[in-house]
Amino acid sequence: MGEIESNRRSKSQVWLVVAIVVLAITIDQVLKLYIASHFALGESREVFSWFWLCYVENNGMAFGIEWFSKLALTLFRLLAVGALGWYVHVLIHKEHAGTGFIATIAFIIAGALGNIIDCVAYGKLFQGCGWFYGRVVDMFYFPLIHNQAGEVIFFRPVFNFADSCITCAVAAIFLFYMKDLNKTLDRKEEKKA
Repeated sequence: MGEIESNRRSKSQVWLVVAIVVLAITIDQVLKLYIASHFALGESREVFSWFWLCYVENNGMAFGIEWFSKLALTLFRLLAVGALGWYVHVLIHKEHAGTGFIATIAFIIAGALGNIIDCVAYGKLFQGCGWFYGRVVDMFYFPLIHNQAGEVIFFRPVFNFADSCITCAVAAIFLFYMKDLNKTLDRKEEKKA
């Protein structure tokens, strides 16, 4: 009976991961296509005084950070998604991790895949550069705090839905799932010893 219940739980977790990844990528890509087709590059529109929609193309990582060459960053993202996919497989089928923890990893995978699609395909299809050299479409801007001169001092980066998936999932891991993360990492250390 325990094995049947375990298999049922594993199947439901696999479907949850698939649903999260498909839904998050769909939302991300629909938003990016809408912005790219309805805004001019660099255009901004105020929704509220604290929230704007913008059309920015980003060469780097989340929030415009640039640490690596574009090709190296895209290849790193592909390897990271592969590693995280394997990690989720292990969490579901061997570690029997909690559903919440698995869901956070699924959101990280979805966010990375959303930005990979931009890097791999958008460059060739929409931006006039080669495969793997595309720029990521960003659109959310939250100018929350201004100084005396009216300049934004917090929050300056423009970001997209995929970035939000990654950032919120990592924050959730640190706030709620560090015990789960440490447990899986400790078991890997035990197996090596």
